Amino acid sequence: MRRLVLSSLGFLFALALFAQDNIDEGKNLFRTNCATCHNKNMKDKLIGPALGGVEERWPNTEDLHAWIRNSQKLIVDGNPRAVELWKEYSPTVMQPFENLTDAQIANILAYVNDVFTAAPAAAQTTATGQEGVPVESNSKNYVYYILLIALVFLAFMMSRVILNTRGIVNAEASGEVPVKPSFWSMFTNRTVIGFAIFALIVLGSYTTVKNGVALGRQQNYAPDQPIKFSHVTHAGLNKIDCQYCHDGARRSKHSIIPATNTCMNCHRAIKNGSTYGTAELTKIFVAAGFDPNTDKYIDDYESLTNDEIAAIYKKWIGNQYMETAEVASLDADGTRTVEEQWANIEESLTSDTKPNLQGPIEWVRIHALPDHVFFSHQQHVTVGKLECQQCHGKVEEMPVVRQYSTLSMGWCVNCHRQTEVSSFGDNNYYLDSYKKYHDELEAGKRTGVTVEDIGGTECQKCHY
Repeated sequence: MRRLVLSSLGFLFALALFAQDNIDEGKNLFRTNCATCHNKNMKDKLIGPALGGVEERWPNTEDLHAWIRNSQKLIVDGNPRAVELWKEYSPTVMQPFENLTDAQIANILAYVNDVFTAAPAAAQTTATGQEGVPVESNSKNYVYYILLIALVFLAFMMSRVILNTRGIVNAEASGEVPVKPSFWSMFTNRTVIGFAIFALIVLGSYTTVKNGVALGRQQNYAPDQPIKFSHVTHAGLNKIDCQYCHDGARRSKHSIIPATNTCMNCHRAIKNGSTYGTAELTKIFVAAGFDPNTDKYIDDYESLTNDEIAAIYKKWIGNQYMETAEVASLDADGTRTVEEQWANIEESLTSDTKPNLQGPIEWVRIHALPDHVFFSHQQHVTVGKLECQQCHGKVEEMPVVRQYSTLSMGWCVNCHRQTEVSSFGDNNYYLDSYKKYHDELEAGKRTGVTVEDIGGTECQKCHY
């Protein structure tokens, strides 16, 4: 009996973990494949329709899976639901995902349903407590709570049955009247204690492994930067291409942090910011040694002391608030504005390891892979022709940049399994050796070649 109880409890607990893992996998698959076109709240339209309740809007599961894998084929076949969607959203074509298995699609739909049916959060918080950087909520753990209640109830009932049975057997053996077990004895017998120990071991092991796997990951990390640089203003409002500033992405392993000279290409002319005025842009001028009072770079700037530099830029800040060339002549409010801005500039551009104002800006790194991982931006941006947003999210909508993806090995591997090689069949010399795939493409046996097909999931590709 005890073995049966423990086996049943173990099965229910494992079922809970499996269900949660399916939702977690569905979340990763959704963010990799679907989040670009479908709203993550599952209730509002984006480029494509809201996905909440999508299973109810399709006549059967087979048609829905076929639509996800190749929507255009289903439209050509005349499927009524597919034709209806095409009339509403044409000429926007849904990207085919023919490499997704039925299990993976089911996991995506499980995650969609999990988010769609969840109660709305009272308020959004951020990884660092900053406003304007929403952190996507984790998959709901209601499955755990339901099964925990079921397990406790089952343990209580089995304990009661075992104690009553044991009392009857003992009474028959001794010839005495059976005694009803006390309430306390139901929780102190060996069956319940054994279950509690078993549950703690399983839960502790799962938590240890899960936290160990997540060690070093910092999804939604959004640190304060020395300059309040807004990608919303630059990439969103002004439509500046990502690779204008991060020009290393197309030609090297690293995307690189833009040098101050890159900022000065525009800000030699634009000297007052649309949001902060002189408070943030003056930091760039100080780091670069550009005097906005004269529109010239300062000679022998490296030899100037912090006090000498302060005099130059305090004058500049003061001139923007008062029609005078002397900071000393500012009134109390103007002087306080200058001093407050300069104090912030000094704090942002100096540190224990960098006492001088001149020199590079010490930006805080956000995205970091382990040292044993090789990753090349050039391979993905130039060869793979991936958009920056696929890995970094919609940076043009982030007032403060955060890490959008997990950057885990599983996340990368799933992308390689599902992403087709964009240059396959485009007279790419390096892909000519894959004759089998070229023949299959010409024969119509396959519609594309994934990164996995050409070795993108081999260990030595990233861990050589």
